[in-house]
Amino acid sequence: MTKSRAQSRTPGPATPLRLVVADDNPVVRAGLTALLSSHADLLVVAEAADGREAHEAARRHRPDVILLDVRMPGIDGMTALPQLVRIAPVMMLTYSGESETVREALRRGAAGYLVHGEFTTDELVEAVRDVRRGRTRLTATAAAASLSIPPALAQANDELPTVTGNSAEPLSQVQSPVGQSSSSYRSRFRLSRREAEIMDLIASGMNNQQIAAACFISEKTVKNHINRIFAKLHSTSRAQAAAKWLGTAPGSHPGRS
Repeated sequence: MTKSRAQSRTPGPATPLRLVVADDNPVVRAGLTALLSSHADLLVVAEAADGREAHEAARRHRPDVILLDVRMPGIDGMTALPQLVRIAPVMMLTYSGESETVREALRRGAAGYLVHGEFTTDELVEAVRDVRRGRTRLTATAAAASLSIPPALAQANDELPTVTGNSAEPLSQVQSPVGQSSSSYRSRFRLSRREAEIMDLIASGMNNQQIAAACFISEKTVKNHINRIFAKLHSTSRAQAAAKWLGTAPGSHPGRS
């Protein structure tokens, strides 16, 4: 009896997050399913080709997270979204990065919005986990749209996920609304590419949570970067750092080409 009770108290393996993947492209669906299910804590329990199938699968399986494309034949993702968010957190996973579409998806309850070409496979997996934890995850184009930043200032030419058959490259720099930080200007303060990216976002007015979402990093990592940036720019506040970075501080010389 004692042995039996001891065994009953032994914790078993964690239950994987149950996912529904909805995309009208069967190749994308298969790739996402294979990718996500390769992680022990994730399990794709159903696939769907349109919003109607996504809703039926969600009602049947009660998943932890739903990955949803925007444009699909029949009932599209945007139409199905309000019903789906009543069942589980929904993360839009799409090629549609138009500002109005992003804002409308967030208004209808999407917990995240990832634009293909702006994240790595590892970032996708972490985004799924974060959405389940209640955190909003946005790639740069979506973050810019949610803050009404002109699309031209959002990141471009980022790495494509491996499900599309492209190799991953580092995230490109998000430019500030005042002007583009040249390599020489970045070098002047000895900022790394990531630090320059974050400094541009600080200058654009983003807070730490928004920067974390745009860069797919934790808020703690953002704070660590900001501490290093402040040290390199000899600044003690965001306003002071932004003024030096944008060349508006007294005696500063932007050095832009």
